Amino acid sequence: MRKEVVVSMPRSMEATPIAHLVQLANQFTSSIYFEMDGNKKVNAKSIMGMMSLVLTSGAQVTIAADGDDELEAVQQLEDFLSERT
Repeated sequence: MRKEVVVSMPRSMEATPIAHLVQLANQFTSSIYFEMDGNKKVNAKSIMGMMSLVLTSGAQVTIAADGDDELEAVQQLEDFLSERT
């Protein structure tokens, strides 16, 4: 499953929010990747990979998940990036 999401957080994703995002991704058994700019693809369960992305408000990212809980994973990650939780 793939879903494009626009980050709508009030400030850039610094270390603590990134750590929380990685912790959230690790709750799922699905493999989860974040894709940006058509050429960056990182494992959402990797703190170093996620730190390499520049997730600022207004940035567009594609969440790609594959596995038994992919639907729930994508929804919860989208909610996190949109501050709807």
